[in-house]
Amino acid sequence: MKSGFLTVKKDVENEIIIEKSRFICTVKRVDGEDDAKEFLTFIKSKYPDANHNCYAYIADEGGFYIKFSDDGEPQGTAGIPMLETLKAKGLKKVACVVTRYFGGIKLGTGGLARAYSDSVKKAVEKAGISECLYSVTLSTFVSYSLYPKMLKLLENIKCIKNGDEFDGEGVKMTFTVPYELQEKLSIEILDLSAGKSTITAIKTGYFEYL
Repeated sequence: MKSGFLTVKKDVENEIIIEKSRFICTVKRVDGEDDAKEFLTFIKSKYPDANHNCYAYIADEGGFYIKFSDDGEPQGTAGIPMLETLKAKGLKKVACVVTRYFGGIKLGTGGLARAYSDSVKKAVEKAGISECLYSVTLSTFVSYSLYPKMLKLLENIKCIKNGDEFDGEGVKMTFTVPYELQEKLSIEILDLSAGKSTITAIKTGYFEYL
């Protein structure tokens, strides 16, 4: 059963200075490896004069499309620390590039690893983290008398409300819930309406719960 994953809320750029070197970390939510590669190309064109454009990405929700690069830094001092920082946060469908402008002071392998890791960590903190769950969008029609009870029912579960349509007979409610709640919620709605409401599944997919 598909469940969910964490990703960044928004795309951000954050800069830190360590021993006069500039570390500019750009973090972006991506939708697959092609999207990640396009992002890398864009950043390299944005900072063509940088000493290094190191990167790491986990491009899909399953964590299968993973890649990283030290881009000329000593092996293991940039790409891997960046990737491990993303993994430590539990992030998927995310890419990051740390652009470095050398400040003239060598940091050593340990210092470089910490600098690249900290750069990603601070950028992710700035971006924020969102939860994306495999979910189903449902619709049902209820009478006006049952509408307040339905609202209360939905308020007590993790739910995205997609809007209600009112007419002379009642309310068509459309909402998205985690897939694992579908069966239980459907039973509760049928019990609430004494079996009169029909629940229709519209679509499934990953939805963001803030």
